[in-house]
Amino acid sequence: MTIHNFIYAMIKNIVLILIMVTIASGCQQEQKNNPFLISSHKIGHLTSTTQVNQLDSIFAKDSIVKIKMENRSLRGTSDIEIFEKGGAKLLVLEARNESDPSSTIQNIQVIDPRYQTTSGLSAGSSFRDIKDHYKISKINNTLSTAVLFIDSIQAYVTIDKKKLPKKFQSDTDVKIKASDIPDTAKIKNFWIRWDAN
Repeated sequence: MTIHNFIYAMIKNIVLILIMVTIASGCQQEQKNNPFLISSHKIGHLTSTTQVNQLDSIFAKDSIVKIKMENRSLRGTSDIEIFEKGGAKLLVLEARNESDPSSTIQNIQVIDPRYQTTSGLSAGSSFRDIKDHYKISKINNTLSTAVLFIDSIQAYVTIDKKKLPKKFQSDTDVKIKASDIPDTAKIKNFWIRWDAN
């Protein structure tokens, strides 16, 4: 190999590396600005440190509806519902301390299936999407649902027990294992819970 060919090959490799770095950087920037990406301590532009009094600026193009406690039937907290301008409900938020405007958000119910993790897990996913990409930390058997905890993304999802074998449908004492849940069972509710720390 001549010195000319060697220099040409080196320049070609450097250009290829620069192109790959630029593409990777662009993808990371796109994910960072994705208004529907769920990641650790973040959902779109909402983070675990976001305060209630910042919601108006974060969701400036959307509608925010605060559901007062007296309008709630059984729960003792107030919800903050986020709607797209077109009317589609996006998220339901629960503040850590509803009477404090500087309170952070504790619970987020993910409604719109456009909100998803990098592996594609969303409110419209099935059990297989969980099983293939996440470790299930725990499964609770409640009256009408199986509650699956996914600690790595601080999430829990519910699956309707009607989708499970009959032996689980009327008994809350039977232990539900991941192998008992059909791959096709759809997520009923998708929640993110952010710890205080």
